[in-house]
Amino acid sequence: MAAMAQYKEHSCDFTLEVLGEGVVTAVPDRTLITLGTVSEGVELESVQSDNATKVAAIIKALEQLGIPRESIKTTQFLIEPQYDYIDGKQEFRGYRVTHLLQVTLDNVTEAGHLIDTAVANGANIVTSIEFESSEAAKARQEALIAAVRDAEAKATAIARALGVSLSAVPCKVEEVAQPGAEPVFFKAAAMPLEGATSPIEPGQLTFRAAVRIWYMYG
Repeated sequence: MAAMAQYKEHSCDFTLEVLGEGVVTAVPDRTLITLGTVSEGVELESVQSDNATKVAAIIKALEQLGIPRESIKTTQFLIEPQYDYIDGKQEFRGYRVTHLLQVTLDNVTEAGHLIDTAVANGANIVTSIEFESSEAAKARQEALIAAVRDAEAKATAIARALGVSLSAVPCKVEEVAQPGAEPVFFKAAAMPLEGATSPIEPGQLTFRAAVRIWYMYG
C-alpha cells in the first residue's frame, strides 16, 4: 500500500503535457423554431382575445402542414403593462401580450415555408431558429477521439525532437470543457416580421472536443 501511495504521488513527475483538439461536422436534420404573436392594446381582455385567436390560427395552420400537435409547445406567455414617460411622469399606455411557440420540425428544408405559413396566419415575431442533428452524440465521440489522436501526435513529435521516449500509457488524461457544438442559429432579436421570410439555409453543425494528456518520458 505504501508503494502504491508513493507511485500515485510521483506518477506524473517528469511528464510531457500536451493539448489535443478535434473538430467534426455533421449535417443537421431537425429544426427548432420559436415564433409567435405579440398583441397590444388598452383593454387587457381584448388584447388577450386577439392574441389567443391569432395563436390558435397559427397552430391550426401548422397542423395543416403536417406538424403533429405534440411538436408544438408554448415556451413563453407574458402579459406586460406598457408605459410612456412624458416630462418625467409615467403614463399607462396599454398592455402587451406575448405568446411564443416552439415548433419542432423533423427536417431542415421546410423551415422557411413553415415561417411563411405562420406569418400568413398571424405570427409577427420569430425569436430563434436552431438546427440540430440526430448524429450529435456520435459526432461528439468522434471529435473526442480526434482530440486524443491529435494529442498523441503532438506528444510523439515533441518527444522525437527532444530525443526521449514516452510511456506507452498516459499517466493522466483530462477532457477540457468545450461548447460541444456550434449551433447553426438564426436570431431575430424579437423583431416583428413584415412579409415573407428569406430562405433559411441550415449549413453544418460543428462539434469540438479537447483533451489534456500527460505522458511520462525518459
